[in-house]
Amino acid sequence: MKDVKERAKYDDFELEDNYDFSDGVRGRFYKPKKIPTSMRLDNDILIFLKKQASEKKIAYQTLINNLLRKYMQVDGLTKHRDCENSPPNKLFSDQK
Repeated sequence: MKDVKERAKYDDFELEDNYDFSDGVRGRFYKPKKIPTSMRLDNDILIFLKKQASEKKIAYQTLINNLLRKYMQVDGLTKHRDCENSPPNKLFSDQK
């Protein structure tokens, strides 16, 4: 880091009253926080996901995260906006 004398020039910095954010991009520097979790998956599903991830040269956890994010953006938010009021077996149409 810079020494004290170099940083001193910023001590008297004043914020302006108004800033123009009309050209700003929402979420430009947003990076979601990763939370460690455990999941129980069927063996054949895990093997398939690991194989797909290996072919794409990414970690299988990243692949799972990408798949879940895509589902959330495409299907989850459009079809199931009130999922907290729906029974779990109604959220997924292919579930028996």
